[in-house]
Amino acid sequence: AAPAAGGKGGVDFVLLAYFAFWYLGNYYYNITNKLALKAAGGASGFPMTIATLQLGIGVLWGLLLWGYPDARALPKTTFADWRKTLPVGFTSAGAHAASVFALSAGAVSFGQIVKAAEPAFAALIGTLFYSSKVSTAKWLCLIPVIGGVVLASLGELDFAWAALITAGIANVFAAIKANENKKLMTTEGLKDRMGGVGNQFALTMINSFLFCLVLMFVTEGYKFGAFLKLAASNKVVLMNLIFSGLWFYAYNELATFTIKKTNAVTQSVANTAKRVIVIVGVAIVMGESLDPLKLTGCAIGIGGVFLYSIIDDVVKKFKS
Repeated sequence: AAPAAGGKGGVDFVLLAYFAFWYLGNYYYNITNKLALKAAGGASGFPMTIATLQLGIGVLWGLLLWGYPDARALPKTTFADWRKTLPVGFTSAGAHAASVFALSAGAVSFGQIVKAAEPAFAALIGTLFYSSKVSTAKWLCLIPVIGGVVLASLGELDFAWAALITAGIANVFAAIKANENKKLMTTEGLKDRMGGVGNQFALTMINSFLFCLVLMFVTEGYKFGAFLKLAASNKVVLMNLIFSGLWFYAYNELATFTIKKTNAVTQSVANTAKRVIVIVGVAIVMGESLDPLKLTGCAIGIGGVFLYSIIDDVVKKFKS
């Protein structure tokens, strides 16, 4: 049980609510996102348009919170501050667009298994480009992570190279985003000027939407009119697009608040549990394959990710 807000023993019901709605939001985002993509033609339909409009719905929600009386104070960032947020917005846009394409090209459960290998990409990119130091123990933990993804790929009945490659690209963008965000938050006084994690996420969402908007018109602009006609005539596309955008914004912001209120080990356990719930739950609801080899690869890969996130603390305890 987490300590209560007042410092007394007991259960922190606010934190439990954060966890519950973070999981629920992530779960329903994956379902509504896949339903919208599937109804719009899958990978050959409008994945970039759907990815962009999901962010656009999140932007509208963020603006509503700023405009509604006493809901959320406006950030006091300068133009120079905004320019510094652009790398995070760009990489966030890349991670989201690539993820949506991966989920349009293959099974949601498979895409999530590949995305679980993000620590491998983060370790490599951090070491090569950001002078990050990764312990030997962590490098060794990447063996089951990569091995698990390979096994899951062999056991995936609906395997698609497009899903594997774009999920990997999403991991690259996510790893760069994490490092750029870390750099951004070292800017003196920026946290105070932003006015909290909610505003930080809203600004990232706006930047991501603008970057995706450009890419959408470059790649799918010629058929945007066809998409509007489809959305107007097909309620499955329209409603799941709207709800996936709202779920995406809500679960990401809740994840940010949850992470702020917990320690590293709790975050690791929470992320591991979330992936298991989403992978298995969505596979059951969407009727996706749960081949034994795929499940074995999933278990090994996610177990490796969990071990990666706690191994340094475990090694320190053994040394002491």
